[in-house]
Amino acid sequence: MIKVKEITTQQELKRFVKFPFTLYSDSPYWVAPLTNDELETLDKTKNPVFKNATATYYLAYKENKIVGRIAVIINKLEIEEIGKKKVRFGWLDMIDDIEVTKALLEKVYEAGRENKLEYAEGPVGFSNMEKAGILTKGFEELNTMITWYHYPYYAEHFEKLGFEKQATWVEYRLSIPATIKEKVAKFSSIVKKRYELEVIEFKNKKEILPYVNTMFELLNKTYNSLQTFVPIQQYQIDYYKEKYFGFIQPDYITCIKDKNGALIAFSIVMPSFSKALKKANGSLLPFGWYHMWQAQRKNDRAAFYLIGIDPEYQGKGVTAIIFEEMQYLFNSKGIDKVETNPELIENTAVQLLWKDYEPVQHKERSTFKKSI
Repeated sequence: MIKVKEITTQQELKRFVKFPFTLYSDSPYWVAPLTNDELETLDKTKNPVFKNATATYYLAYKENKIVGRIAVIINKLEIEEIGKKKVRFGWLDMIDDIEVTKALLEKVYEAGRENKLEYAEGPVGFSNMEKAGILTKGFEELNTMITWYHYPYYAEHFEKLGFEKQATWVEYRLSIPATIKEKVAKFSSIVKKRYELEVIEFKNKKEILPYVNTMFELLNKTYNSLQTFVPIQQYQIDYYKEKYFGFIQPDYITCIKDKNGALIAFSIVMPSFSKALKKANGSLLPFGWYHMWQAQRKNDRAAFYLIGIDPEYQGKGVTAIIFEEMQYLFNSKGIDKVETNPELIENTAVQLLWKDYEPVQHKERSTFKKSI
């Protein structure tokens, strides 16, 4: 018999966070998140997202053994301001037993009906700035720092339970040539002169801080037409700034300003932390910090995390400037492979950016939706 129990203690929350470590203990592809980072994200007293969201966490037991987990999420901003009558669910993991999956999802349906919502969708986080989607392609690839890994049976369970795919994201592996492409350098020069644009040079992290809020404003402008969009709030910006700023390296950030000094585009790339996190196995101590430091210091792979371009400059070749700067960075660091962040499959404008870099779509993930 399967029992689903709501989490009420910090000890149970730790079990919730640690369950995937057991489930994926034999997987060579699952990359563990940092345990303390997960605990902080789920802590209702620490994560400011709970100003506009509520969440309930559940563990599923079978014969007194944990066999699954799920977070049931109500995003008030999404419901009240955008009008999406949706109950979210995330942090879903379970053994290959469809009855466990079914029991966990019943808690989602219950919350949705109690709040007079119309459908359930997941897996997603509290907001758009978090992980989303069940992996449906790329099971023999390491997940990145900002994505979940799943066994193939996850998607199979959802299909059997009457869910339909909602949003789908694709990810690409790019090959970086040893020298800058002549047409990229030439086009970059033309665009800079035509629109009087300039690349901002950062010497240290402190110089980046004045631009962070504007970067998030550009993200809101860049993606507000996409189906999953929920505006990023200032309290979220402050939280993410504090949480992830330590991972940022100034030379991996490209910012472009106009003749008046206004930020009109940016991109954030990071060294790939997947292998380092795999070795760390959820903790920076005793040696996890060393693996992360090594990944920053010497790495032949990078991950493309964010890109934002003011709508006024979209389609005007600004990306050529970004790619030129990235090319110089990658060549100087010995990086020859780059993974993109998940991009909505209908966002063809972004996918066209990769066409000159031998793109291979190596992963795909989707959220699943069901009327309740």
